[in-house]
Amino acid sequence: MTVSGLILVIFSALLTVAANLLMRAGILRAGGFHLGLNTIREPILSLLQQPMFLIGVILYGAAAVVWFRVLSFENLSNSYPLLVSLTFALVTLGAALFFHEQITLQKIVGLLVILVGIILVASN
Repeated sequence: MTVSGLILVIFSALLTVAANLLMRAGILRAGGFHLGLNTIREPILSLLQQPMFLIGVILYGAAAVVWFRVLSFENLSNSYPLLVSLTFALVTLGAALFFHEQITLQKIVGLLVILVGIILVASN
Protein backbone atom coordinates (compact mmCIF):
# COMPACT_ATOMS: atom_id res chain seq x y z
CA MET A 1 0.00 0.00 0.00
CA THR A 2 1.29 3.43 -0.87
CA VAL A 3 1.78 6.12 1.76
CA SER A 4 -0.95 8.25 0.21
CA GLY A 5 -3.28 5.25 0.16
CA LEU A 6 -2.58 4.54 3.81
CA ILE A 7 -3.22 8.17 4.74
CA LEU A 8 -6.51 8.17 2.82
CA VAL A 9 -7.64 4.89 4.42
CA ILE A 10 -6.89 6.30 7.87
CA PHE A 11 -8.71 9.54 7.00
CA SER A 12 -11.74 7.61 5.72
CA ALA A 13 -11.75 5.52 8.90
CA LEU A 14 -11.58 8.62 11.10
CA LEU A 15 -14.47 10.22 9.21
CA THR A 16 -16.49 7.01 9.58
CA VAL A 17 -15.74 6.83 13.31
CA ALA A 18 -16.78 10.44 13.84
CA ALA A 19 -19.92 9.82 11.78
CA ASN A 20 -20.92 6.81 13.90
CA LEU A 21 -20.33 8.60 17.18
CA LEU A 22 -22.22 11.72 16.08
CA MET A 23 -25.15 9.72 14.68
CA ARG A 24 -25.38 7.76 17.95
CA ALA A 25 -25.39 11.01 19.93
CA GLY A 26 -28.10 12.43 17.66
CA ILE A 27 -30.22 9.31 17.97
CA LEU A 28 -29.92 9.38 21.76
CA ARG A 29 -30.90 13.06 21.83
CA ALA A 30 -33.90 12.27 19.64
CA GLY A 31 -35.04 9.71 22.21
CA GLY A 32 -34.12 6.66 20.16
CA PHE A 33 -35.17 5.38 16.79
CA HIS A 34 -38.17 3.08 16.46
CA LEU A 35 -39.72 2.07 13.17
CA GLY A 36 -43.06 0.45 12.60
CA LEU A 37 -45.27 -0.10 9.60
CA ASN A 38 -47.16 3.14 10.20
CA THR A 39 -44.46 5.15 12.01
CA ILE A 40 -41.61 5.70 9.58
CA ARG A 41 -42.14 9.42 9.03
CA GLU A 42 -42.04 10.64 12.64
CA PRO A 43 -38.78 8.92 13.67
CA ILE A 44 -37.01 10.14 10.53
CA LEU A 45 -38.27 13.71 11.01
CA SER A 46 -37.09 13.57 14.61
CA LEU A 47 -33.58 12.56 13.50
CA LEU A 48 -33.49 15.24 10.84
CA GLN A 49 -33.95 17.81 13.60
CA GLN A 50 -30.78 16.63 15.39
CA PRO A 51 -27.67 18.55 14.22
CA MET A 52 -25.30 15.86 15.50
CA PHE A 53 -27.10 13.21 13.48
CA LEU A 54 -27.05 15.37 10.35
CA ILE A 55 -23.34 16.13 10.71
CA GLY A 56 -22.75 12.39 11.14
CA VAL A 57 -24.58 11.66 7.89
CA ILE A 58 -22.52 14.31 6.09
CA LEU A 59 -19.31 12.83 7.48
CA TYR A 60 -20.39 9.40 6.28
CA GLY A 61 -20.77 10.86 2.81
CA ALA A 62 -17.33 12.47 3.04
CA ALA A 63 -15.84 9.15 4.18
CA ALA A 64 -17.39 7.47 1.16
CA VAL A 65 -15.88 10.02 -1.22
CA VAL A 66 -12.42 9.52 0.32
CA TRP A 67 -12.94 5.75 0.11
CA PHE A 68 -13.82 6.02 -3.59
CA ARG A 69 -10.43 7.61 -4.14
CA VAL A 70 -8.72 4.74 -2.31
CA LEU A 71 -10.61 2.24 -4.46
CA SER A 72 -9.31 3.93 -7.57
CA PHE A 73 -5.64 3.06 -6.95
CA GLU A 74 -5.18 0.64 -4.02
CA ASN A 75 -5.74 -3.10 -3.77
CA LEU A 76 -9.10 -3.79 -2.20
CA SER A 77 -7.73 -6.89 -0.45
CA ASN A 78 -5.31 -4.70 1.53
CA SER A 79 -7.22 -1.47 1.98
CA TYR A 80 -10.63 -2.82 3.01
CA PRO A 81 -9.48 -4.96 5.96
CA LEU A 82 -7.43 -2.00 7.16
CA LEU A 83 -10.42 0.37 6.92
CA VAL A 84 -12.79 -2.01 8.68
CA SER A 85 -10.41 -2.96 11.47
CA LEU A 86 -9.38 0.63 12.18
CA THR A 87 -13.01 1.69 12.22
CA PHE A 88 -13.99 -1.19 14.50
CA ALA A 89 -11.24 -0.47 17.00
CA LEU A 90 -11.74 3.31 17.06
CA VAL A 91 -15.55 3.15 17.29
CA THR A 92 -15.22 0.80 20.25
CA LEU A 93 -12.84 3.18 22.00
CA GLY A 94 -15.03 6.18 21.15
CA ALA A 95 -18.12 4.43 22.49
CA ALA A 96 -16.33 3.81 25.78
CA LEU A 97 -15.06 7.39 26.03
CA PHE A 98 -18.15 9.29 24.93
CA PHE A 99 -21.02 6.96 25.86
CA HIS A 100 -19.43 5.16 28.80
CA GLU A 101 -20.03 1.79 27.19
CA GLN A 102 -18.25 -1.06 28.94
CA ILE A 103 -15.11 -2.52 27.40
CA THR A 104 -14.66 -6.03 28.76
CA LEU A 105 -11.46 -8.06 28.82
CA GLN A 106 -12.83 -10.05 25.89
CA LYS A 107 -13.24 -6.85 23.85
CA ILE A 108 -9.73 -5.71 24.76
CA VAL A 109 -8.26 -9.02 23.60
CA GLY A 110 -10.32 -8.79 20.42
CA LEU A 111 -9.11 -5.26 19.75
CA LEU A 112 -5.50 -6.36 20.26
CA VAL A 113 -6.00 -9.17 17.76
CA ILE A 114 -7.46 -6.66 15.31
CA LEU A 115 -4.51 -4.30 15.81
CA VAL A 116 -2.10 -7.14 15.06
CA GLY A 117 -4.13 -7.80 11.94
CA ILE A 118 -3.88 -4.15 10.94
CA ILE A 119 -0.10 -4.31 11.24
CA LEU A 120 0.05 -7.50 9.17
CA VAL A 121 -2.23 -6.16 6.44
CA ALA A 122 -0.55 -2.75 6.29
CA SER A 123 2.93 -4.23 6.04
CA ASN A 124 2.03 -6.31 2.99
